[in-house]
Amino acid sequence: MGTSRCSDKFERDAVHQITLRRYAVREVSERLGVSMHSRYNWTKLSGDPKPKTPGVHHEAENRRLKRELAPVTEEDDILNKGEAWIATGSRAMMAAYLAQNAK
Repeated sequence: MGTSRCSDKFERDAVHQITLRRYAVREVSERLGVSMHSRYNWTKLSGDPKPKTPGVHHEAENRRLKRELAPVTEEDDILNKGEAWIATGSRAMMAAYLAQNAK
């Protein structure tokens, strides 16, 4: 294994772009002008954890947003049913009007 020609800060910043900002290794490697092999080694040697799946706080936020959205969804369903009822009633009234005036 050879020595790196890049500074430690450069390597840390490159690892940060992949692990925390979730850029693709290929994209970061091309942009910084280093090989993908070097990037994978830096990531492995840095010991930075892999990006985690959504944590408990994200799940709690999702539950809160779903609770907040439920009344709005219910109101939307009620309005849609009302529109359908009005449209059906309007068609029936129009048919009765046309039948009455056709005589």
